[in-house]
Amino acid sequence: MPEIAMQLDIAAPRAVVLDALDTHDGLTGWWTTAVDREGDVLLLDFPDVPEPFRLRRERADRDRVVWANAGAFPPHWAGTWISWDLTGQPADQPGGPERTRLLFRHGGWQPGSEEGVPAVAGTWAELLVRLKDYAQSGKVQPYFVTARRHDTG
Repeated sequence: MPEIAMQLDIAAPRAVVLDALDTHDGLTGWWTTAVDREGDVLLLDFPDVPEPFRLRRERADRDRVVWANAGAFPPHWAGTWISWDLTGQPADQPGGPERTRLLFRHGGWQPGSEEGVPAVAGTWAELLVRLKDYAQSGKVQPYFVTARRHDTG
């Protein structure tokens, strides 16, 4: 089975990167403007999609964040999981900012879904640039901008 994997170094402490991955403000700062939660399930809306992506938080601590696909949409994400491993790194120079090494993986692709993996990998590459910029600068620049279209009540 294919797996998307990318690693990057972020000039920000692990706590900042964790907040970007596990809080509403963090996720809307780099991913999409339409983020809600139903318990441990993230609801993420994107332009021109019929329903939100649903990702269940399996783990979220200073070392690792793991989400599992919990919805029927998009169909090619069925059975997939996303993990983010965070490792603290020393500052590049004395007095410089703490750094975080982030290892991103998106795996669990089912047979027959492989043709969509390259496009998904390209989107994740763009998203990781946004995540890094957001964690380092605090500048809000979500990749997807959309209105909320579902009811979490």
